[in-house]
Amino acid sequence: MRQQWTRRASLSASLKIGDHGGRCRTPEEEESYIPFAQDSLIRQWNSMQNVADGYQEKNQTPIQRNKYLLNINVGGKLFQIAYKVLAQYPITRLGKLALYTDPVKKLQLCDDYLVQKNEYFFDRDPSIFHYIFHFYRSGVLWVMDEMCPSNFVEEIEYWGIHLKYSQRCCRILFEEKQDELSEYLKIEKELEAELEPMESGTQFDGKFLGRFRKIVWNLIENPYSSVPAKIIAVMSSFFVLISIVGMTLSTVEEMKNKTGKMWMEQMEMICAIFFTSEYLMRLISSSSFKNFLRAAFNAIDLVAILPFYIQILFENLDDGEMQYHEELHKVENVSKLGKVLKLIKLMRIFRILKLARHSTGLRAFSFTMRQCYQQVCCLLLFIAMGVFTFSALIHSVEHDVPGTDFTSIPCAWWWAAVSLSTVGYGDTVPDTILGRMVAFVCISFGIILNGMPISILYNKFSDYYAKLKAHEMSQSLQLSRRIRLKQRVLRKFSECWRADPHYYR
Repeated sequence: MRQQWTRRASLSASLKIGDHGGRCRTPEEEESYIPFAQDSLIRQWNSMQNVADGYQEKNQTPIQRNKYLLNINVGGKLFQIAYKVLAQYPITRLGKLALYTDPVKKLQLCDDYLVQKNEYFFDRDPSIFHYIFHFYRSGVLWVMDEMCPSNFVEEIEYWGIHLKYSQRCCRILFEEKQDELSEYLKIEKELEAELEPMESGTQFDGKFLGRFRKIVWNLIENPYSSVPAKIIAVMSSFFVLISIVGMTLSTVEEMKNKTGKMWMEQMEMICAIFFTSEYLMRLISSSSFKNFLRAAFNAIDLVAILPFYIQILFENLDDGEMQYHEELHKVENVSKLGKVLKLIKLMRIFRILKLARHSTGLRAFSFTMRQCYQQVCCLLLFIAMGVFTFSALIHSVEHDVPGTDFTSIPCAWWWAAVSLSTVGYGDTVPDTILGRMVAFVCISFGIILNGMPISILYNKFSDYYAKLKAHEMSQSLQLSRRIRLKQRVLRKFSECWRADPHYYR
């Protein structure tokens, strides 16, 4: 008759183990007998069976321990492994457990130990331990595709087993999947950092004018915190567009008269005042001056307002210097100050980059370029190689043609760059048959080269844009729920109608 065991008093007690065979086996018989995850060695506890067998458990005889097998309970499932098998891997956790003779060291390797059953308990995943169990029996670590790489690596590191024991094909696929998961988690972390503001509101606690600086910070940096913050964000984009339009109109010949210049200067002054106020508010509300200077958007804001003040500095020199410069302007070959002023005015074009602070598409494009910089650099490298190669080929076959434009390799760089980009201005064309064949190969190579990274960049851009847009929509929805402008307007109208005496007639 099968001998029943008492219910375990340890963690996750859910097993009833029977006597398999009724006799003790030699180590060789045990090694050949124990299969991989044999169901007869793993039996779940049944509460009704425990009630039915309650009378037999009272008359239970003392347990006969098997000195050749190690009883391991992993998450409620019992596994039996021969000591001799475990001793073959002494650096693993179970190998140390089989070789150690000190009970204190053994207890440090497991989570619990039941003296009555001579059973070592491990609070780990039993489904993954099936593969650990198979490793001790066969010497090969199985890796399944449906497993989570992070969880599997954590488990085998706990048991002290290295991934090198798996087959090479499985290990390569597993490492690729692990790298993809790591890259995905890295991108998700960077995307969350892109979505979240640079500073949180808790950083102002305990600082000088912390409450006031927090309010200013929410107005400038978090457009979804309140209605005034959203209005300021819209005004910032509006002034950027006005500034760009003003700079464009200032180059029109009809706007270069006295009246047009006056209007353009006033418009530029208003935009510069707004941008300066915005920059100072960000500077005041920043919790760390060092981080403020290192931020890319703040550097763009500074570049956007510097041209205005540098231009004022140059234009308001003392009278002597002004007269000197005016005389210099009369000389055609000496106009360095005018060129500097034109260059400074041209720097105002960088104000359009301020739109990236409030534009989801520009932020997604910038994030895509940062994540795909390796592919972009590789594309530029291929383009440079193509330009140098095909410019040298076209020069070698066209330099003897009278009146040719390919007089040198540097002169052929423009033709090669235009052909690789498949633009084809037609200002420079080959005349010989060999030259046209080189041009055909150059254009074909450009088509293949331009088509390679498009799918990668587009897929990543669309993915990042969708995530940024979803986050923006969620924040906008939260703001609209707090405002409830429509309900408030309807309530005000209803109150006005009820207050009107004609409403009851």
